[in-house]
Amino acid sequence: MNKAAGGGGGGGGPTAAAAAAAAQKQKTLLQRADTDVTNIVDNFNQLVNLARVNDPPVRNSQEAFQMEIRAARMVQAAESLRNLVSELKQTAIFSGFGSLNENVDRRIAEFNRLEEGSERLLERVGEQAAASLKELEAHYYSSVLRTSPSEGP
Repeated sequence: MNKAAGGGGGGGGPTAAAAAAAAQKQKTLLQRADTDVTNIVDNFNQLVNLARVNDPPVRNSQEAFQMEIRAARMVQAAESLRNLVSELKQTAIFSGFGSLNENVDRRIAEFNRLEEGSERLLERVGEQAAASLKELEAHYYSSVLRTSPSEGP
């Protein structure tokens, strides 16, 4: 926020400085969200990996301690995400909704393009699988091993 008040730099005026500050804040918030989600997923994976039953009681105690640590890290990351959501809500309330709506619309359009690409890819894979299956069936039904009876001793 101090960037906009400082009036520094490029002659773009306060709106350019505010837009730059908003873009930087959005980038920071997205990085925080990515980091927190990654931490939750990584710690959950480690927690699941540690949740095995082993024979030596010492090892089980060590694993239990590691599980407690992983669970605590998951809680910290979840609290960080909760704080991030709270900060985003405050930002949405106290700033213009126009830029947020534009960003949401842009992301929706991006996801729609990705969805269409994924659907085309799935259709192609399905067609290729069907063609391969037909080829394999034709090969199987024309196979000598299938048509000739096996003779025993």
